[in-house]
Amino acid sequence: MKRKDYISWDEYFMGVALLAAERSKDPSTQVGACIVDQDNKIVSTGYNGAPRGYNDDSCMHWEREGAFLNTKYAYVCHAELNAILNSPYPVRNCKIYVALFPCNECAKAIIQSGIKEIIYMNDKYANTDGVIASKKMLDTCGVTYRKYESKGKTLQLNL
Repeated sequence: MKRKDYISWDEYFMGVALLAAERSKDPSTQVGACIVDQDNKIVSTGYNGAPRGYNDDSCMHWEREGAFLNTKYAYVCHAELNAILNSPYPVRNCKIYVALFPCNECAKAIIQSGIKEIIYMNDKYANTDGVIASKKMLDTCGVTYRKYESKGKTLQLNL
């Protein structure tokens, strides 16, 4: 008889997205993404961080407040965009698991890349202009999204 306490596909892929977030060097926000095809195969992962080749020790600003050019917002690539750009395969008709609901810039990349579904864990910026614009674009362009439904299972990795 097979095990009955195995994790679901949603739990598995959200777990991969959360594990990817652990690669982020951002001191205040760690976000991960996992792109999955129609056969439940992982196509790509990503996390928020500096662009490839941009030294995140000497060049990167990690501040959240201040002049735009002195904050992380001018430089950081979001997890969704990194996952799309890191994919060696087209992501058309895939779904993306993300820890945080995509901003308007990531929504544009998701739409343009052909991703059809977003599964997100947290929507803490739901009332911001960026997320309102994101949802408007996603709705208009037929990209569905749903909140990840946690079953309260705890998984621990000892590395």
